[in-house]
Amino acid sequence: MAVKVLIVDDDVQTLRLVGLMLERQGYKILAANCGTQAIQMAQSEQPEVIILDVMMPDLDGFEVTRQLRDNPQTADIPILMFTAKSQVEDKVTGYEAGADDYLTKPIHPAELTARLRALIARRQARPAAYKARGYTIGVIGPKGGLGVSTLALNLAIAYHQKTKTEVIAAEVRPGQGTWGLELSQPHTSGLSNLLHMRPTDITPEVIENELVRLPYGIRLLMAQSCMKEADLMCCTDQMETLVDQLPLLAKLVLLDMGTFNMPGFDMLLNHCNEVIVVTEPYPHTVQRTRQLIDDLGNKGYGRSKLLSVVSINRVRADVQLSIIQMQEILGVPISQVIPPAPEIAYQATTRGIPLIQVQIGGVISQQFNLLADRLAQRVPA
Repeated sequence: MAVKVLIVDDDVQTLRLVGLMLERQGYKILAANCGTQAIQMAQSEQPEVIILDVMMPDLDGFEVTRQLRDNPQTADIPILMFTAKSQVEDKVTGYEAGADDYLTKPIHPAELTARLRALIARRQARPAAYKARGYTIGVIGPKGGLGVSTLALNLAIAYHQKTKTEVIAAEVRPGQGTWGLELSQPHTSGLSNLLHMRPTDITPEVIENELVRLPYGIRLLMAQSCMKEADLMCCTDQMETLVDQLPLLAKLVLLDMGTFNMPGFDMLLNHCNEVIVVTEPYPHTVQRTRQLIDDLGNKGYGRSKLLSVVSINRVRADVQLSIIQMQEILGVPISQVIPPAPEIAYQATTRGIPLIQVQIGGVISQQFNLLADRLAQRVPA
């Protein structure tokens, strides 16, 4: 079967000349004349390699590359930037966006095809684990105490029970871990151990050794709960390597990110395919949530990337905002409401088990299962 090459350029002459040259060498040519069309075709056609121009009328090549790298369906496709922009700064931007190679026009056809063959060969030689990157979701809130950790943990269990696929939930807040205490798990030093390493030493195999598999099927990377570990928040290089490697170990990765006031928060966001924002039905919290949603929108969430909102309610309905009132303030729909269940929460704490396991089939577990159902519809197979 012929190797598919997607050529992206708003210049018709370039599309025609490069396309004809590669067709004569046996490649199957796909063509797109703008960034939006390129992203759509990359997802639907799954080419073996993309030749991408930088200067285009809608999305430039840098932004196209970023969006392709952020999507698990296209993250593995080699990208060769082929452009008239020859400044060093442009090349650096291209590589930082995720390009595999960068060539400037004009170029001899023999060099172009040689670079193309090298990228294709490199992709074919990659291990299968690299090609099957998982889907990463960040769970965050506008302030502490809203149930971000609770949502990440219980949604991970619900998703695994529904799909029977590998799921990792990770606390990425050094010194602020909660799962170890809640679940009576002794091995809470996994995150700390990894952040004390050099970034080059953090491999999937090393990470695997720090994960704890629960009886409910999921694996956890846990953080300790102690003040001295908070200094590790500054280990952003190690953290970036960690969150980049986690999707190689599971189909779904849920990051317990807490709030936005920690070093490296933007870096963590860049590694997420989508975010879930946790809120509660109180006016001040909803206002802060609206600000957070606006800030995330500036980073593409709710636009090119998915953003959803979950409300965790803790008290009876007559002393809180209604869903309609919340949605009017937020400007976005609320995907799911977790109802108040103080008795179940207390039992979960005293028994050392996740909330969803206290009354299997009860109202709380049903709500998490509904959330997992929606999630399963959009996580790539």
